[in-house]
Amino acid sequence: MARVLLCKAQRLPGRSHINIRSLRFMKTIQKGFTLIELMIVVAIIGILAAIAIPAYQNYTIRSQVTEGLSLAAGWKTSMAEYYANNGAMPTAAQMTTGGAVASAGKYVSSVSDVAGAIQIIYGGPQANSKLGTSAILFLNPYIDSNNDIIWVCGTAGAPSGAATLASGTTAGSTTVSAQYLPTSCHS
Repeated sequence: MARVLLCKAQRLPGRSHINIRSLRFMKTIQKGFTLIELMIVVAIIGILAAIAIPAYQNYTIRSQVTEGLSLAAGWKTSMAEYYANNGAMPTAAQMTTGGAVASAGKYVSSVSDVAGAIQIIYGGPQANSKLGTSAILFLNPYIDSNNDIIWVCGTAGAPSGAATLASGTTAGSTTVSAQYLPTSCHS
């Protein structure tokens, strides 16, 4: 008799009889996520990662290229001042004796004057390998109608009204990939 009482569920007033075995089965169905739900979540995360990782890598390389432009700021000022005083761009020897020396940073191995243009060579100790060990960015000086210097970087074209290079300058050719250049350096 005791055995029969243990197998039967207690009946509540107004409720139908529920078997204990079906209660145990219902509890196991409602635990956790199904395999297909987990696979969908993993697929969504994979798609987002496939898009985000290359975009972030391009962003970090662009920031490394920007370091070179920051290091070249002092060079631009001193070379423009020399041009204003002498009517021609300085030579590399004149820039070295005049106080400006080659600069280097975490991502830039050197900044120097090459035939009147500023040459930034990337490949510093922490530079991204996609940037290259000897990627070069040039800042070329153009003269506007007021005889002011306008610095043009990368593959960008000469600005309107400033189609001539500064006297004594040879335009350098940039080897940094266009996708890594800041927007102001695009053609």
